[in-house]
Amino acid sequence: MAVQIETLEKLERRITLTVPAQEINAEVESRLKKLSRTVRADGFRPGKVPLSVVAQRYGASVQYEVMNDKIGAAFEQAANEAKLRVAGMPRITPKEGAPEGSVSFDATFEVYPDVKIGDVSTAEVERVSCDVDDAAIDRTIDILRKQRRTFNQRPASEGAAEGDRVTIDFEGKIDGEGFAGGKAEGFAFVIGEGQMLEQFDKAVRGMQVGQSKTFPLKFPDDYGSKDVAGKEADFLVTMKKVEAQHLPTVDETFIKSLGIGAATTEALRADVRKNLEREVKFRVLSRNKAAAMDALVKLAELEVPNSLVAAEVDRMTASAREDLKQRGVKDADKAPIPAEIFKAQAERRVRLGLVVGELVRQQSLQAKPEQLQSHIEELSQSYEKPAEVMRWYLSDRKRMAEVEAVVVESNVTQHVLGKAKVVDKQLAFTDLMEQ
Repeated sequence: MAVQIETLEKLERRITLTVPAQEINAEVESRLKKLSRTVRADGFRPGKVPLSVVAQRYGASVQYEVMNDKIGAAFEQAANEAKLRVAGMPRITPKEGAPEGSVSFDATFEVYPDVKIGDVSTAEVERVSCDVDDAAIDRTIDILRKQRRTFNQRPASEGAAEGDRVTIDFEGKIDGEGFAGGKAEGFAFVIGEGQMLEQFDKAVRGMQVGQSKTFPLKFPDDYGSKDVAGKEADFLVTMKKVEAQHLPTVDETFIKSLGIGAATTEALRADVRKNLEREVKFRVLSRNKAAAMDALVKLAELEVPNSLVAAEVDRMTASAREDLKQRGVKDADKAPIPAEIFKAQAERRVRLGLVVGELVRQQSLQAKPEQLQSHIEELSQSYEKPAEVMRWYLSDRKRMAEVEAVVVESNVTQHVLGKAKVVDKQLAFTDLMEQ
């Protein structure tokens, strides 16, 4: 087999593969003979179908399979002999002018780039930390109480106040015309919890059941619906129901409802603290990892293979379609999703993956067995039956690969933070959780 390798531009290469036609014909004949032993055809007993009949029916498909196999094997051999690290799938096209008795193809592809990582010690990285204080515990307990609250109807003479759940009819118009989403009947929300725009929220405060009110509302310039963003509407609201919320008392009954056996305030606070510290730890790690990865990408010099970016765009598009399916969107498979919206993110992912891979190789930052075990143990502690969760991870290669990726990223993060100029920043609990 003769092989020619050309460098096109940047990472793109082309190999011309020439395979003897006799070799292909011999393999086609061999496969047809093998097929004739099992193929069925009217008028012939099994295994007695003439080779000419088999060739007539299956010759084209067998020829296609053999060509794919031979060219694929030839490409793999040529790439290995040339010590090329192929990125993505090659594009195979027939080539004219092959020597007599041979067939030729061009395989156009990209190779993985050389990755040059600068001096990590010159990078400046912000490392955040966060403590779980009593205020954070109080705030979380209040959230738990809200999740179990009840609502009781207020007397008709009392106006709606902060924390009340109101049920209203409303209709909004812009320049006297209605608009999409601007009208509803029996719409319920809790005042003061950010479910409605602040102007709307304030307007219904103090309203009594049966009362109607008209007020202007200007939509923010960055409002989600472009049709109304930045415009002013007039809303007519009619109050249908006002209900006062009742938060459960933090007592033995409430604590038991949370599955805390001791059913004491001390046990509740200890359990909340433990869960918050676990959540804070993962959020801090995620934030610091992102900062370390950003610094690493800025230090690196490399060309990004377009084939890998395209493959990542395809994966992200497929994921978006699956998400639409899960949300119940009709014809999600046919929904127009422009590839351009994922391209920048896909390129960054590929770039980061190549840089991380090179740093892991250079610094031997691969995940160690004890690190994998420790990470799975930590993950399992947030579940009721940790041992079962651990078995669930350990029994599946794909899940273990995901764990390994997380551990490797953690190793890379620690390496960068250990070498870079680190600026420590203490975050308030609320700031970390809102992010």
